[in-house]
Amino acid sequence: MAGKFLDPLILEFLDSCQWRLVERFDFHLGTPDGRQRVIVTADFVTDFASVPRILWPLLPPTGPYGKAAVIHDRLYRHRTIAVMTLDGNEEWQREVTRAESDRIFLEGMGVLGVSSVIRRALYLAVRLGGWVPWRRYRSAERSMVNRAGRESYFGVEVADGHDEIE
Repeated sequence: MAGKFLDPLILEFLDSCQWRLVERFDFHLGTPDGRQRVIVTADFVTDFASVPRILWPLLPPTGPYGKAAVIHDRLYRHRTIAVMTLDGNEEWQREVTRAESDRIFLEGMGVLGVSSVIRRALYLAVRLGGWVPWRRYRSAERSMVNRAGRESYFGVEVADGHDEIE
């Protein structure tokens, strides 16, 4: 079962390589139960594919794999996918690994019809170099928790024994 992009990607240009989503954007994973989605909320900021500038003539950040790159950015920053109820409501969030995030990127590129050569090149690139941003996001997340003096998990902050939704 192949995945499916459920929404158009509507963006606002911020600067030379940053874009903000104007509307929510979902990718329905090609899982057997069909209930898992990557949900990118409005206001999420992306740089599309993080390709070194010298390679932009061959692999521009906003190439035919752009929608898959936005999904991949979201997975690297938030590490979760939504598991939906049968009637389409979000039931819970499931954590994903870096390897799973990279496989979802590969799946998304396939859905978009990106050539197998480019798909394999970009997948290999994220498998070899993706550990750098993955760790950077984890480090930033830990430092935000340390500054706030609170524990944070899946967007829920725990302070003074009470749960607060961000």
